[in-house]
Amino acid sequence: MRTSSYFALIALMVLGGAVLAGARLHSLFNLPLRSESPPEIVDILPGTSVSGVARLLHERNLISSPRAFKLLVRLTASDGDILAGEYEISAAQSSREILTRLRKGGTVMHWVTVPEGLRVEEVAPIVAENLDLSQERFTALMAKAEFIASLGVDAPHLEGYLLPETYAFSKGVTEEQVIGKMVGDMLALFDEEKRARMKALGMNLHQLLTLASIIEKEAGVMSEAPLIASVYHNRLQNKMRLQSDPTVIYGIEDFDGNLRRRDLTRDGPYNTYTRRGLPPTPIANPGRSSIEGALYPAATPYLYFVSRNDRTHVFSETLAEHNRAVDRYQRRRSP
Repeated sequence: MRTSSYFALIALMVLGGAVLAGARLHSLFNLPLRSESPPEIVDILPGTSVSGVARLLHERNLISSPRAFKLLVRLTASDGDILAGEYEISAAQSSREILTRLRKGGTVMHWVTVPEGLRVEEVAPIVAENLDLSQERFTALMAKAEFIASLGVDAPHLEGYLLPETYAFSKGVTEEQVIGKMVGDMLALFDEEKRARMKALGMNLHQLLTLASIIEKEAGVMSEAPLIASVYHNRLQNKMRLQSDPTVIYGIEDFDGNLRRRDLTRDGPYNTYTRRGLPPTPIANPGRSSIEGALYPAATPYLYFVSRNDRTHVFSETLAEHNRAVDRYQRRRSP
């Protein structure tokens, strides 16, 4: 009787210990270290072991027990592996929630915004700074023939083929991947309808983007894009020179901000005062509004426009009307 009581007591103690251990593990698995805590960026490098991940989380005071975390990983191994990357993790999350996040690969995204109308040389430092990439390599890839061809682009340079947009990339993205995404989005913008419209205008993609880039640089307010586009379409149809200052500026190396009369008369591939037709390449990366304007210009008889000095323009059909507008808004600068 005493022996049976002894074993019963031992069994009860073992059971009690198991219950307590189970309760402890449940707490370690499912309760956060703190009730409130701001998220922190945790970088899980490729090849990091489970022990390394557990140690890192513990050192960052995000979990209370590395051993419990490793046990949780083993017990739930069928749910998948921990994925490398950057994560936003908080001590207000339980170990189970943290592990789920690490297995889903919900990594931190790095955002970069490319404004409309920038040249490649202006896009490169924005991308490099926000994504920790090489500005020099980014720029060099713009003119690398094999890389350009791999993107499905038939052009000597990728100027004009980077769609201005806000992009999100994870850590470790390469210059090739960033450029591929920007170019891919630009090409995807030209769906079947737009390509049919482009064909109806008698233009290929390179020509359309070149025209759109000129519109982008000329338009102070994008509501005028279809009107500006109409001027250039009309001029092209009438075999007139485009006479666009931004194209001349693009062709001037180390432009100092002051466009001089001699610049307008010095011949060059981007001088649309001395040469007819479009310049050989886009002069910037056009946004959606400029592209739409180039594809669907307003139906106007306009052949000229001049700035009012408030970002808007006066549009004219005849040279005489244009000269009067120039005299009013540019020469006399009177209201």
